[in-house]
Amino acid sequence: MIFIDTGAFVARYVARDQYHSTAVNAWQELAAGSQRCFTTNHVLDETLTLLGRRGGNQFAAERARALFASHELTIIRTDRDDELRAVGLFEQFADQPFSFTDCLSFSVMKHSGISRAFTFDNHFRVAGFEVWPG
Repeated sequence: MIFIDTGAFVARYVARDQYHSTAVNAWQELAAGSQRCFTTNHVLDETLTLLGRRGGNQFAAERARALFASHELTIIRTDRDDELRAVGLFEQFADQPFSFTDCLSFSVMKHSGISRAFTFDNHFRVAGFEVWPG
């Protein structure tokens, strides 16, 4: 199981992103394997907002349709309990520049037993998760 973070999606779709080639190779590796991929509705919100800013809303909407139709990606929609756990993490890591979306991701990952994240964000490592690609 692997959690997909915003940076992995953005780098996949935006050719001028500094991690684009690494992301494309990693996505190909995921597609060739049998790894179950997860993300949250909050990560997709963040992703689509960034894609809209970088490539326009039409560009983002096309990617959104593909992501929401994907059978390889499970989208976890957070609930009140996830959000309350995230508040606790937000407080716990008050000395770190984590976003609330990061903390929601951490909450969902811990609750779902996901220890590995496809991300270019070192915050996941700081929070105790394995970051891929390393």
